Order: sequence, then structure tokens, then C-alpha cells
Amino acid sequence: MAKTYSRGDRVAEQIRRELAELLRMEVKDPRVGFVTLTQIELSPDYAHAKVYFTTLQGEQVVPELAQGLKRASGFLRRELGRRIRVHTIPELHWVYDHSIERGAQLSALIDEAVRSDSDFSEDAEDAKGDERED
Repeated sequence: MAKTYSRGDRVAEQIRRELAELLRMEVKDPRVGFVTLTQIELSPDYAHAKVYFTTLQGEQVVPELAQGLKRASGFLRRELGRRIRVHTIPELHWVYDHSIERGAQLSALIDEAVRSDSDFSEDAEDAKGDERED
């Protein structure tokens, strides 16, 4: 059975797409580069939107990037109002999304554990082989 999405989910996804396009094509602030919007959380009345973002430039540029995004919020809301037909254009609240970096860290830990486990298995097999030869 097909999964149905609420109107809020569809509006949030449309806002995410439009914001991504606006950031890519319209925002001229040099601080706002290489940004990826990961998720939008809308309040039930659409008055506020938490915009989760991440960047490929690393965590050291996040404060400057967040400042650039906050500065562009008025322009972005105005353009959203022109592109999306909803009663209230939400106020944008920018939140840095740590999940991508955390996922990469966990992946590296898993890879290290697998490597360590395979090294341990090889050492154990070598030890068994040495015992058999005695």
C-alpha cells in the first residue's frame, strides 16, 4: 500500500526544493556556498520552519555560513512567497545538521572494527595452525 504524506510534509519538501534552488542560483553572499539542505521541519501553522543544513567545507565555517544564511532570510522568504502558494510564509530558523558528519564517524568506526576483527581472526587461525604443527 502506498504511503501517504500529510500536506505539511509536502509543503516542507516544496520549501526545501525552492530554498535549495534559491541558494544555488540567487543568493550572492560568498559565505553561502557549498550548502546542502537536509530537512525542513514546519510548525503546524506554517509560521516557523527549522531549516537543517550541512556543508562540505567542514564545521569550522559553520558560524560564518549560518550568519550568511540568517542575513539572506528576508530575501529567501520574499522569493518563497512568490514561488509557493501558502497562507503564511514561514520564518526561517537555520540549524546546522551534524548527522552527516556523525554518520561518517560511525562508518569509520565500523570499518575500523571490521578491520580489527579480520586481523584478530587471521591471528587466531595462525595460532591454531602453529598448535597443529607441534
